[in-house]
Amino acid sequence: MHWFKMPRRLLLSIVLAITAPALSAHEIRPTIADVEVGVTQVTLSLRSALEALIAGIDLSAVDDTNDAPETAIYDRLRAMEPAALEDALRAAWPRIREGFIIDVDGVRLVPEIVAVQIPAVGDMDLPRDSMLTVGAALPEGDAGVRVGLAPHFGTFVPRQVGGGDDAYEGFLDGGELTPELPRAQVLTEGAGAVFLRYIAAGFEHIIPLGLDHILFVLGLFFFATQLRPLLFQVTAFTLAHTTTLALAATGVVSIPASIVEPLIAATIVYVGVENTLGWGNMRGRTILVFCFGLLHGLGFASVLGDYGIAAGRFAAALIGFNIGVEFGQLAVIGTAFALVGWFMGRTWYRRAIAIPASLCIAGVGAYWVVERTLP
Repeated sequence: MHWFKMPRRLLLSIVLAITAPALSAHEIRPTIADVEVGVTQVTLSLRSALEALIAGIDLSAVDDTNDAPETAIYDRLRAMEPAALEDALRAAWPRIREGFIIDVDGVRLVPEIVAVQIPAVGDMDLPRDSMLTVGAALPEGDAGVRVGLAPHFGTFVPRQVGGGDDAYEGFLDGGELTPELPRAQVLTEGAGAVFLRYIAAGFEHIIPLGLDHILFVLGLFFFATQLRPLLFQVTAFTLAHTTTLALAATGVVSIPASIVEPLIAATIVYVGVENTLGWGNMRGRTILVFCFGLLHGLGFASVLGDYGIAAGRFAAALIGFNIGVEFGQLAVIGTAFALVGWFMGRTWYRRAIAIPASLCIAGVGAYWVVERTLP
């Protein structure tokens, strides 16, 4: 039998088999810090996985610690009792503190450990969030403070304390610094600034960071032979992931990323294979895309939740993030159309372009299913 006529039930069985219950991974999340700027002292209280800092993992280069060359060191540290891990932190502190950027008028201050709170060992398959408080004495004068983390420390979410919901709160790539935070005052910003910043964050989560979502959208593109059906599918996908993004981000629905991420990869496999085999019709495909969009919304929510958004800013951040995601998806479709969309009506388009591209998409998705499922 020609492989293009593989029974649909068999393919579904394969997809279900490779998406068996996923094992939890040591996910890497942003470092969130409460920043307090006094007259003579600046203090940062950080929520972070100290094991990754001690092991020297480049958090900007991996999605979880299992991908890092230092994973064996991380696992050994993860098994340490709190007192032993604190000793390891203090021993490595001369190296770790180089990753903290505290700048006053171009002068970089040297932070010291103020306090450490480390939970008990707990579930070894989950990251352990510890609290690390560091501080530095400020020089004389009234110059404000800019803070940040080195690139290898990954994403940084600083929040200035003491100003309520309007206080400065940002998310920075490694190496970026906050605006100048005034002494004994609080830098404030309105809902409009938050809204615009989260539009950028949503777009960035698609381009360049969301390769899995990019491939799924491309899978939709290569199924279509004209733009109108494609827009129906994209609309269904948007409605679905908007729904679960809102539900998950507000805590109504909660599913671990260790389950969601392999399933998202499986949707990429399915779409790529369905494109290749020529299954389905527009109505059935649109319903299927809506169901898959529900999963992708959970993936978006896990990212948004990592930013630790203040309650008073949540609506602006949620709407802005979702708009940014949509802009990113439209940019993907627009780019694909600019490159190959002109050939959609040609008889050879499916054979020469859509099928090879869909096979590549399915192959990458299958690799991700295995990678995200295995420990």
